Amino acid sequence: MSLAWRLARRDLRAAGRGLWLLALCLFLGTAALAGIGSLSASIEAALTAESRAMLGGDLELRVSQRRATVEEGAAFAARGRVSESIGLRAMLGRPGGDSVLASLRAVDGGWPLVGEARFAGRRPGPDEVAVAPALADRLGLRLGDTVALGAARLRLVGLILDAPDRLGEFAGFGLPAMIDLRTLDRTALIQPGSLYESRYRLLLPPGADAAAIGKALVARAPSGGWTARTPADAAATLRRTIAELGQFLLLIGLAALAIGGVGVGSGVSAYLAEKTRMVAMLKVLGARASTIAQLFLIELGLVALGGIGAGLAAGAALPLLVARLAGAALPIAPRLGLYPAPLAVAAGLSLLAALLFALPALARARAVPAAALLRDQLAPARRPGLRLALAMAATLIAILALAVASASDRVLAAEFLGATAALLLLLWLLGLGLRTLLRRLPRARHPLVRLALTNLHRPGAQTDRLVVALGLGYALFVALAGIDTSLSAELAGVAPARAPRFFAIDLQPEDRGTFLRAVRGVAPGARIEAVPSLRGAIVALNGRRVAAMRTLPEGAWILRGDRTLTWSATVPPRNRVVAGQWWPAGYRGPPLVSMEDKAARLLGLKVGDTLTVAVLGVEVPARIAALRAIDWSGMGLNFALVFSPGYIEEAPHALLASVYAPADRDGAIGRAVARVLPSVTLVRTGDILGTIGDLTRRMALAVRLAAAVTVAAGLAVLTGAIAASARARRRDAVVLKLLGGRVRQVLAVQALEYGLLALLLAAVALAVGLGAGWLVVTRVLAIGWAPDALVIARTLAAAMLVTLGVGVLGTWPVLRARAAEGLRSG
Repeated sequence: MSLAWRLARRDLRAAGRGLWLLALCLFLGTAALAGIGSLSASIEAALTAESRAMLGGDLELRVSQRRATVEEGAAFAARGRVSESIGLRAMLGRPGGDSVLASLRAVDGGWPLVGEARFAGRRPGPDEVAVAPALADRLGLRLGDTVALGAARLRLVGLILDAPDRLGEFAGFGLPAMIDLRTLDRTALIQPGSLYESRYRLLLPPGADAAAIGKALVARAPSGGWTARTPADAAATLRRTIAELGQFLLLIGLAALAIGGVGVGSGVSAYLAEKTRMVAMLKVLGARASTIAQLFLIELGLVALGGIGAGLAAGAALPLLVARLAGAALPIAPRLGLYPAPLAVAAGLSLLAALLFALPALARARAVPAAALLRDQLAPARRPGLRLALAMAATLIAILALAVASASDRVLAAEFLGATAALLLLLWLLGLGLRTLLRRLPRARHPLVRLALTNLHRPGAQTDRLVVALGLGYALFVALAGIDTSLSAELAGVAPARAPRFFAIDLQPEDRGTFLRAVRGVAPGARIEAVPSLRGAIVALNGRRVAAMRTLPEGAWILRGDRTLTWSATVPPRNRVVAGQWWPAGYRGPPLVSMEDKAARLLGLKVGDTLTVAVLGVEVPARIAALRAIDWSGMGLNFALVFSPGYIEEAPHALLASVYAPADRDGAIGRAVARVLPSVTLVRTGDILGTIGDLTRRMALAVRLAAAVTVAAGLAVLTGAIAASARARRRDAVVLKLLGGRVRQVLAVQALEYGLLALLLAAVALAVGLGAGWLVVTRVLAIGWAPDALVIARTLAAAMLVTLGVGVLGTWPVLRARAAEGLRSG
């Protein structure tokens, strides 16, 4: 070992630059994995550290469309210190002028129980209001101005700079605004059936079990519609979103590592090919094959550790870089620190990938005979031995096990890795098949074409590796183009032409006529749909209590919290019955319900099953009479649950209306409604689209940044594949020069060779890349698959042109070789 160590150090000092590709590929793959893992871990750590402040206490109990009774409030107070807040949407603006949608919080004097709120100005008291700076800028408000909120006129006394529970508070479209809880009654915003949410935060004694206390309080009134949350449940939606995005980025990182692994194989092959004479000479001098293997393992290990170490450093620094450059765009700032787990996983995967792809080249170098010192080794490579095959299989299994174990969605990660391994095998077999086919084809008449085809199947040709490298790279480029254009289509398609301009909420049934006259007075051609609505939570499925379920079914959004529901005598617009039958006209029997077919499928429900919905503290059992397919694309009024008329319509309720009107009437409609019905809230479709658009843009940016790493890895692999065959190409150039060949003819041969490969692999990449992109878009991002064929074609064409350019330019140093020098070294 000491001899191998000395020889390795000397060889690295003399010719270590030949391993630059190995270091670069491992750096890119490691940096991608370590950066994604560190960023996810830092945000998760921030959520965990701030979970108590995000919740606003040790325990939170929430209920919709009502406040706690005296008995419920006493039970809460018996457990600890209590703070009450109410969240709702409302229109806020200048009296008699324009107004905007606000996400309003009414808080009591005990808020916040945890953390500190910061204001520019001061916290609002009775008959006062504080708003977000963006809301003040939008309306041109200054401290001291009077604003209209519902039926009240309030004085603006503060700008909200920070609220410790902002992420866990009332989730609604609109900019934040805050009032004192004592001011809420003056606004007259809460009417029978109004949509609002009451939250009660508790500070518990040290050591108290928040989860157990929450269950006990909810169990006191099982039909009360209460939901209990602990700090561990805070920002659950944000956690899921971050986990899903992190999972997607992890898949891209694994793809970059797979491409980098191919580059490692090419780089090691190129380096060891230059060492053929050195190996033969060592054997002539009596060196054992084990010593030679140790020599190169030491060299490769040192370079690999350098590349991986640099990648780990870059990945560990990514949270700091993101916090500096995009901290304001993040929902929560990353908790900066060193996270060993993702770094260890990235290092382990990179080392195993380097070993997997380097093993064949090491085995070939170990088997170089001493006779190679006297003649070139042009015989076809022998098949890998049993020991090599077993070693590669064991390494591959280790990679798969580590990657799957570290993924949040292990099934998806296993599917992705299995598909990647299958694709690598398919491309390798395609490369071998191409060499065999070209070898058996009749010889082309044109000498340049004949030489180009011969370069693809002659002994020592890199065709199989080029097919793997280019095929994987092309497929990934196509997949990323499909994902990116689907995200762009999602962003552009969220505003369909048939979408309403406004949604009106908290409209009282007796005010329907006034609302219609106000809207049509300024927009005579407006079309208005108005339906009854109220909030309810599913509390039982076929008699089984939801609260008793240990885990909810994957994707069962309909069971998380309460939902808006309605009732109708007929099938609503944009709905189609796909199972069962709608109730007959004039039905007034036991409650029936129609459910969205996808939600029912997630819960395993069918026609004839029962569900129980808690509405304002009353449990309403209903039998599923029909399942519906809903067209959500038009953004009209649609409901997952539609009841039969009768029993449920006796509950206090409001109307929910959609307004279809010309775009230039937005301001006039808003002012007209605010003048006659100040308690009605108008939600502009543009506000909803802006929120969705911001999220989609962030996802698209993450895709493009991750794609940049894979593009760099693909270019490195292509360069490495060219370098691996540089020796053979140098010999060809020398021979052609001796025979009178010109430089442009040699370049033409290279262009033909890489052009044929690129055309062949384009079809394979389209099929594989589109399939992979569809899987990611529909399974991970959960949006519609809408690739842009023109963008994908341009992406693929650009990749092919880059292949030709790198291939031809990579040959240029070979063309500068002198004939005499080539004859001496060849």
